[in-house]
Amino acid sequence: MSRPVILAVDDDPQVLAAVTRDLRTRYAEQYQIISASSGADGLGVVQELSERGRTIAAFLVDQRMPSMTGTEFLLDAQRTFPEAKRLLLTAYADTEAAIQAINDVGLDQYLMKPWTPPEDTLYPVLDDALDDWQAHADKPFEGVRVFGTTWSPSTFELKTFLARNEVPYRFIDVDRDAEGAQTAARAAPDSAELPVVLLEDNTVFVNPTKSVLAEAVGIHTVPESVFYDLIVIGGGPAGLAASVYGASEGLSTVMIEREAPGGQAGMSSRIENYLGFPKGISGADLARRAIAQATRLGAELITAAEVDRVDLVGPLKKVYLTDGSELTCRALVIASGMTVRRLPIPGYEKFEGAGVYYGAAATEASTYKDRHVYVIGGANSAGQAAVMFARTSAQVTMVVRSGNLGDRMSAYLVDQIQSIDNIDVLTSTTVVEVTGTDRVEHVCLKNVESGDLETRDAAALFVFVGAIPHSDFLEDAVKKNRAGFVYTGTDVRAFTDAWQLKRDPLPLETSVPGVFAAGDVREGAVRRVANAVGEGSIAVSFVHRYLDTV
Repeated sequence: MSRPVILAVDDDPQVLAAVTRDLRTRYAEQYQIISASSGADGLGVVQELSERGRTIAAFLVDQRMPSMTGTEFLLDAQRTFPEAKRLLLTAYADTEAAIQAINDVGLDQYLMKPWTPPEDTLYPVLDDALDDWQAHADKPFEGVRVFGTTWSPSTFELKTFLARNEVPYRFIDVDRDAEGAQTAARAAPDSAELPVVLLEDNTVFVNPTKSVLAEAVGIHTVPESVFYDLIVIGGGPAGLAASVYGASEGLSTVMIEREAPGGQAGMSSRIENYLGFPKGISGADLARRAIAQATRLGAELITAAEVDRVDLVGPLKKVYLTDGSELTCRALVIASGMTVRRLPIPGYEKFEGAGVYYGAAATEASTYKDRHVYVIGGANSAGQAAVMFARTSAQVTMVVRSGNLGDRMSAYLVDQIQSIDNIDVLTSTTVVEVTGTDRVEHVCLKNVESGDLETRDAAALFVFVGAIPHSDFLEDAVKKNRAGFVYTGTDVRAFTDAWQLKRDPLPLETSVPGVFAAGDVREGAVRRVANAVGEGSIAVSFVHRYLDTV
């Protein structure tokens, strides 16, 4: 198989020779390095590679070329290779144009000339861009086939689980593929239940649990030890950050995640305001980078494992998993986040996974291509989903209970939604019923000011109506408020009488010494990704302070 291409374009022969040399030094084994001395020559290379069925992984282009600027080149070249990473080489005077190119061509990064030494200024940036390209490039099919139906809730859950854990799979709809239906019947002749999962080695699973499937496809599901310095419960941004810092600072660290690393943030189609990503970053990409970082630093990440209960009496903390496993640690960080709130709307439960989805459900974007979908909710997550579905769906209607879209949504996202022609917003409106046969077909809407009802055709509803803390497994082990959020720091003494030590609770420390909470599960937390990452990071500092006292 031919290697993907990195194309360098610069009209200065010396600069082009230097960048080509540096690219070949680092990337020649995995990528073919091709250079062009003008934008026109570069576009000729793009056309030739396209006709030969080749792939371009990245463009590295000078901004200031006499006949065609780098931005103009990228605008043309990306039509042929839209997934290729786009990087500009700029002089100091061109930085304003480079920043503008982030909006104009979706620029991934710009590099200042000179870039020496490349180990410090060129390779780290390009490594990151190429890792991101590899993560989204078409992967070779690895043999996991899922036989089910489009409107099956269990099939939807399984597909979502595989996708969120970045396991390549092929979905075969047995209602539309007669040969696929026969294959599924031969694989599981004694069962009519779906979905049927067939692995590359022909191992068959019929409607498997997530933990069984995870183990079968190579996801790490079983702890390697029974004792750790630090256990982190939850794999969202707070839990991943705590794992990174715990492992990097010498603590034997394990993170336990019941679904997929990234948590609810991992399902966000685009986080635009996270520091350091001028182009924005998807929740899945942020999670993937954090997983790689935590693993490289030595943290153990357990997925598809759920905590049943904890025992926090005594200096050692015990964590019991639903599979019967028991883990012990010196310190515990609770970063279990939130669980989406299910609403008692007629039709929601019946059609969950068959047209009603809690969250963005990016795996279903192709199912609703050129259809009319509804996004329920008025916060950032709902807005991000609306923007994502607008790329493929014929029409996206946002249903917002409040009278103003900007009440709970960031201004940049409001502006973005208002600029997209196929998104319309219904304010002061709620959903009162969903109807259909085997899938969603109609939605009944109510104007909360006038009380008027209206029934509309609908292909799907994506629901973002808040969440509740995932803290039931704690029972009464730590003090929580009535809603289930965990008290920490000064709130422990202000709202409970559980603290028994002479010293005050450390920031983020719960009512039990040595047990900390970070992220959305904590009472008083600011529910933003950056805040969760910050809390998960600094929680480890307080873990060290606690361990120094015992």
